[in-house]
Amino acid sequence: MAEQNHSFKQSLSLFDGTMIVAGSMIGSGIFIVSADMTRQVGSAGWLIALWILTGLMTIFAAITYGELSSMFPKAGGQYVYLKEAYNPLTGFLYGWSFFSVIQTGTIAAVGVAFSKFAGYFIPALTIDDKNLLFQAGWIKIYPAQLVSIALIIFLTYVNTRGVKEGKIVQTIFTIIKLFSIFGLIVAGLLFAFNSDIWNSNWATGFNLNFTEPVKDSAGAMIGWSTFKESPTLIFTIGLISSALVGSVFSSVAWENVTFIASEIKNPKKNVGLSLLLGTVIVTVVYVLMNVMYVAVMPLMPEAANAAAAYPTEFNQYPNVAFARQDRVATASAFNIFGDYGAAIIAVMIMISTFGCNNGLILSGARVFYTMAHDKLFLPAAGQLNKNSVPQWALWAQCVWASILCLSGQYGILLDYVVFITVLFYILTIWGVFRLRKSRPDVERPYKAFGYPIIPAIYILIALVMCVGLLYAKPVTSLAGLGIALFGVPIYYLLKRKHQVLED
Repeated sequence: MAEQNHSFKQSLSLFDGTMIVAGSMIGSGIFIVSADMTRQVGSAGWLIALWILTGLMTIFAAITYGELSSMFPKAGGQYVYLKEAYNPLTGFLYGWSFFSVIQTGTIAAVGVAFSKFAGYFIPALTIDDKNLLFQAGWIKIYPAQLVSIALIIFLTYVNTRGVKEGKIVQTIFTIIKLFSIFGLIVAGLLFAFNSDIWNSNWATGFNLNFTEPVKDSAGAMIGWSTFKESPTLIFTIGLISSALVGSVFSSVAWENVTFIASEIKNPKKNVGLSLLLGTVIVTVVYVLMNVMYVAVMPLMPEAANAAAAYPTEFNQYPNVAFARQDRVATASAFNIFGDYGAAIIAVMIMISTFGCNNGLILSGARVFYTMAHDKLFLPAAGQLNKNSVPQWALWAQCVWASILCLSGQYGILLDYVVFITVLFYILTIWGVFRLRKSRPDVERPYKAFGYPIIPAIYILIALVMCVGLLYAKPVTSLAGLGIALFGVPIYYLLKRKHQVLED
């Protein structure tokens, strides 16, 4: 079989790669997750600090991946790095997790978010019982889920037409979303900045004030209750790790550009550079967005207790923690633009999620293509169509992501994706240490900046976060780990099958 890098067309520039990194990262999270993060930590200091910490973690990981991308500039990216640093089983466990929950779960979550904000214009897309189409046990089907699936199918079709078509969509939508977000930040800081709100928010400093839902005897939420200062170290770590889920989820998918390395011009240089440029751009955007939130509306209502449930549509100065349906950006836009703010931000987020899912769909199928060439995925996934793209792998990804959309649970998808994603980030970055020792003679056109300190710092922070998540969210964290480990018997079954066929 011909070498896979000779099958793809190298038609993506450094700019295209950077747009894929930034566009794949910026989806819906930055517009939503700050509400839950604020309920977790309850202070402006911790809210901004967590976004800065997430940005530093992302940049540290990206510049470390740059070394791996220069060593192995092949389609498949992180799957290839893990296979080369450890063994084929480790690579397969990543690829299995990538297909079962990481990439497809992210595509589904972003698709659900697209429908969630489309619901501002089309009330029938709001996920509530009056819009329920079908129910069978725990399965509930709403129009919003069908719209999410339709979006995924459409973007999959676009990307089967060739990488050029996918690139055009990605570049246009990423540029639009970046300009729109910067416009919102500037408008907020220039025209809606409120010194009283700003000073009041920052008076919270770095105090941890955990807010949790209060439920009645039937389990229905009736309000909120706030707890001051976490009492133990492990509780504090768990609380912060839980809060980081939102910001980390909003910052994943930067590695997607490594999956399409075979289609990037001068990949040994440009993959690493696009990782650095894209993650820096997004980090700046995310931190400034949260500074803007803190500048234009209160963190909390005057009393975050059982009587302070979600406010009505938009009060004067809606707050960050209890923005309606967690639409923090929409609430801030109301303060900036008045009655038109909600419509403006809804359009922005629909554009953002549309472009984000295009980047995820474009890049993800390349992993399954490479796995198929290693006889660790269905053989059809290893074939390219006449447009030099893995069409079968794209549609397989589409089908499973669409099934995950039927869950309709944005938050649960986040929890599954983040824990297992961070675990594989840790393994991949530790792989740099292993490869430096086991394969010192391999050409490294780029070496990780700050090695070994920066990679070690990332691993330490990420490990602490994983421990915290196991404490704070054990069910979804262990479920994510279980999904990955379920790949072990599948790997050996595949190996045995191919061995029998060869014999």
